[in-house]
Amino acid sequence: MNLSKIGQFISRRRMAMGLTQAQLAERLNVTDKAVSKWERGKSLPDVTLFSRVAAELRVSVVELLSGELMNVVRSSNLDEAVDWDGKAAQATPLTLHRDDPADLLVSPYLFGCNLEHTRSCIYTGLSAQMVRNRKFAGKPTACEGCAIEWFPLGERGVFALDEPYTRHGEGYHMKRTLECNSVGIFNPYCGEAVGMGQHGITISQGQPYLFGMVVKTQESVKFTVSLTDRTGKNVYCRATSVGGGDDWTRLEVELTPQAADPDADLRICWENAGYVCVGAVSLLPKDHFHGMRRDVVEAMKDLGIKVLRWPGGNFAGEFNWMDGLLPADMRAPFQSYLGLETQPHTMGYDFSEINTDDFIALCREIGAEPFITINPCWNTPDENAAWVEYCNGDVSTPYGKLRANRGHQEPYNVQFWSLGNEFGYGHMEGDNTPAGYCQIALENGKKMLEASPGLSLCSSGPYPNKEWAEFSAKPLAGISQMISQHYYGYDPHYTDLSTVEEEYNRCMASVSRMRELIHQSRQWLEPSIRISMDEWNVWYAWYRPSSVTDGIYAALVLHMLMEEAEKSGIALACHFQAINEGMLCVKPDHVSLTAQGQVFSWMNRWHMGNRLCSASQEAVVTVNREGQMSATVVNAAFRSEKPVDFSSFGPCSEAVLFSSDTVLPPSSFTQSNVLDQAAGGTLQMPPHSVLFLRF
Repeated sequence: MNLSKIGQFISRRRMAMGLTQAQLAERLNVTDKAVSKWERGKSLPDVTLFSRVAAELRVSVVELLSGELMNVVRSSNLDEAVDWDGKAAQATPLTLHRDDPADLLVSPYLFGCNLEHTRSCIYTGLSAQMVRNRKFAGKPTACEGCAIEWFPLGERGVFALDEPYTRHGEGYHMKRTLECNSVGIFNPYCGEAVGMGQHGITISQGQPYLFGMVVKTQESVKFTVSLTDRTGKNVYCRATSVGGGDDWTRLEVELTPQAADPDADLRICWENAGYVCVGAVSLLPKDHFHGMRRDVVEAMKDLGIKVLRWPGGNFAGEFNWMDGLLPADMRAPFQSYLGLETQPHTMGYDFSEINTDDFIALCREIGAEPFITINPCWNTPDENAAWVEYCNGDVSTPYGKLRANRGHQEPYNVQFWSLGNEFGYGHMEGDNTPAGYCQIALENGKKMLEASPGLSLCSSGPYPNKEWAEFSAKPLAGISQMISQHYYGYDPHYTDLSTVEEEYNRCMASVSRMRELIHQSRQWLEPSIRISMDEWNVWYAWYRPSSVTDGIYAALVLHMLMEEAEKSGIALACHFQAINEGMLCVKPDHVSLTAQGQVFSWMNRWHMGNRLCSASQEAVVTVNREGQMSATVVNAAFRSEKPVDFSSFGPCSEAVLFSSDTVLPPSSFTQSNVLDQAAGGTLQMPPHSVLFLRF
């Protein structure tokens, strides 16, 4: 490893990003002296920082350690607008014209979203599971032997991690460690209580919860399960269950606390002497939906998501669909190949809470079309074809019969399938060359089509890229009708009041750059190949509070997608992603819409399925089947008002303004009825606002 070469590479990339050493250090939570040492070739970043340094420099870890860019046009799906024009951010007067509608519909598929198992999308997001590390992944705690996130109960119990209850299903070939454990507890003294507990459980008064525990014991044991305050002295509810034996046994009790507590304890204890092995623990609200929070599911439904891409994203390369054929408690955690980038909030593990059946149930509940990404690196073509057959086969097929025997008689009829995620960027396991990936995708795609002819397949790649278009997209055109393209806008760094306007404008300029990259892809692709813009957002929306900046960006992107869909062949688009990463902020006791969520929800209600009359980045006009016209206008200017004239449409029936006095995080839009102000056919839009009109 050439430290000098790596240091020079870090320095060049940092300067290309327009960052000082101090600014890069601040983002990474290190000293500027550390960054200086890296760049002078005196030391390397700590191994735990590799992914974060690479992400900040918009390169892969492989490129970081080699000290050079690989043979791809771009090393990240973030490509900033370098030569942005500040004047373009000034508001100009706009007159809306009453044009006849074209023979084009605003496709529902432009209003898609991702459901990737990253960060806190599932954990503390969609998943209703309330217990952390409930399957005991990782190493034991120091000086105790208990699992991480748990604490031992009792003075003289002996704790150690033991042989697991959890396991992987068929088709698991990944090279991971420390995924499967149980907690073994030896009580040498009859009559003394031992057990385990966990702090930080949020409970509501009168809310029934379902507790489950899988155990193996030397003899029958009386377990006491309770929800208490942090000291254990104030007991909110308690239940007992007797069971156990040589084989793994699942015990269940219902708990209904008589008080609310945002920092309650879950405590499990017993007084029998002997050895108890705990394989998994579960705590769910009784009203959960397939292990998911009902309030989050309802919020997803209200957003109007029409395509849902799952299980990733990057996580698709860490997922084995056959694990989902096991009971939820038995499914082994998945250790993340990308470590702290994809699973930073759960010790580097996903706890496999959602399987294919749950995902399809969610799609049907919220009215979304499922879009499934396979793992072409670690699952074989036969295994991925079996996944297609499980979803789409009838009872005459082996996997269709398996699905029916599991309680799902009718085929799921999943149309959209992606042949992996972000191959070509260098951070995914597998062959990242155009020809190598093409061969893998071809083998998988052919097998999948044998299982279910007529699928809409999407291939991967670092688009726009002429080499990948020639040696991947073109050879795959016979089986794959789409290529995947991703784009993340500039992440504004709000650190100084004097630079807020510049940072905001750089973010807004990213939308034009996104359009340019779509056009570049289009010129290199065959006319029959369409674009799946299946990840878009502002960069790092998942690591910071949301703001009106993100909301205005989302409004501009949605306008641009409606304008470009037919011209540039965009088949579908998926925001990345709703839960705790852009549109919904999920807390233990409530769910709220961010500014992006507000815009997304209203945009699809206003335009989806309508005939398109006119579209530009600043304004879209559509008409529905009843002849009712809808218009949305964006004033993206930071400080200028925007006069809008819509008098040619006649009187408004609705006029709603989304506005805010700040773009800084955290912020969301204030929604105002401005029908009276719009009565004369004109309106003065304030800076960074969105106007919704109906006629």
